[in-house]
Amino acid sequence: MINRSLGRALVTSAALAGAGALLAGCNGEDMSLANNAKANQPVPPKLIADMTAKDMDLQSPMLVRLFKQEAELEVWKQDRSGRFALLKTYPICRWSGDLGPKVREGDRQAPEGFYAITPGQMNPQSAYYLSFNTGYPNAFDKALGRTGSQLMVHGDCSSRGCYAMTDEQIAEIYSLGRESFFGGQRAFQLQAYPFKMTPVNMAKHRNNPNMPFWKMIKEGYDHFEVTRQEPKVDFCEKKYVFDAAKPPDATKDPVFDASAKCPAYVIPDEVANAVRDKQQADQTETAALIAKGTPVARINTGIDGGMNRVFASKLPDGSTGLSEGGDGQSLSLVALSRAPGTIPSHVNPPRGPVTSPEEPLAASMAPAQAPAPATRVASAVPNAQSDGFFSNLARKVGLGGTDTTATAQPVPAKPKVIEAKRNPPPRPETPAPKASTPVASETKQVVAARPPLKPSPSDTPTPAAAAPAPKDGQVAGSQPILPPNSFDSRFSAFK
Repeated sequence: MINRSLGRALVTSAALAGAGALLAGCNGEDMSLANNAKANQPVPPKLIADMTAKDMDLQSPMLVRLFKQEAELEVWKQDRSGRFALLKTYPICRWSGDLGPKVREGDRQAPEGFYAITPGQMNPQSAYYLSFNTGYPNAFDKALGRTGSQLMVHGDCSSRGCYAMTDEQIAEIYSLGRESFFGGQRAFQLQAYPFKMTPVNMAKHRNNPNMPFWKMIKEGYDHFEVTRQEPKVDFCEKKYVFDAAKPPDATKDPVFDASAKCPAYVIPDEVANAVRDKQQADQTETAALIAKGTPVARINTGIDGGMNRVFASKLPDGSTGLSEGGDGQSLSLVALSRAPGTIPSHVNPPRGPVTSPEEPLAASMAPAQAPAPATRVASAVPNAQSDGFFSNLARKVGLGGTDTTATAQPVPAKPKVIEAKRNPPPRPETPAPKASTPVASETKQVVAARPPLKPSPSDTPTPAAAAPAPKDGQVAGSQPILPPNSFDSRFSAFK
């Protein structure tokens, strides 16, 4: 056992040293990865205990999902049944841009789509503590002529087109990716979405010009939801294709080109049928929500990106921006919970008066409606006096009525999960990542000095979970439904 551990350590050191030499040539910094303590921090004991409880191995394959509107990063790990299960959800400290894909260099957009993260994209010499490159642009992005580079998931809670975590969070995520590579995974999949692809969100954003793209990547979302397997991703005719296989009469696997005509391919029946059933159920529920008057999400009014409420609550005049806030509680209540990591002093919260510690989220998340009588406006604001002068006057003359409430939306149907016939990849006894291509370091910004190592948030009590957003709340991304001079237009900067 000792010899095995020693052998693994030697192989790991050699691999890391080789990768360090490659990165040194790219970054101009002669430092071996084997000597980089930040990149070699162990996975926290609490997280290892969680894996054990969920029947996962430390070095089993992982998968990452990102959601802008919810400002969350999910890490999934393959359990011993061969399917992926959710290991941990991390609140995102900062993301920039708007809901929608990145299109061109300098647009400050965080990318959306499916990307593969290889060992060569892991950057231990990052200017932002630690990072990994998303791999944008992928073949689909390139086929559409989209440009951009160095789009990262990194620490430092500062974003200019990236997904930024705290240093403690990225150290933990980085260590999970590193161990998955040691276990033999050649690349882990990164799925980046504007929001969780639920019927409610699809109904809210139905008029957004990005909806055709979102419906396309939702198909990959649905493949993962029903199979709990990493979907195989290909590109042809400038579109995504998921879980394509060769036809029964073919002798070779289909060859895909993002800009060329799609080759002949099939999707396994058990996957195709489960996805079709889920999509039909989602479409039916989305149509019902629209028919019941689910309000259209508001357009971006100049707000740059978002931030999870657990971080916004810790900042003076903090704002969640384009991310959802919660169920009506003020950020000052969330401030009582502990932040999952250190928030640097230079952090810049999203622009726009969306939520603040002094303003309850119910007001900032209120849906756009037609102008209402004065008696209704007062009661629409949380903590306002319900028995104002005009309310009393209206009741005396018989005009007061019962406030109407939004029709309750149906709960989304839980997708049918199938047992995909895939075997989990073998885990070698002494695995080590192969030397890979160098990683170009992202453009450096002035970063406040901080110690090289920080305690993992996994070893601290888990903060109270944020309550779900109100079902009639509005989020940015599409066309307004308010006349410009109405009373409620004063809330046009809110989602």
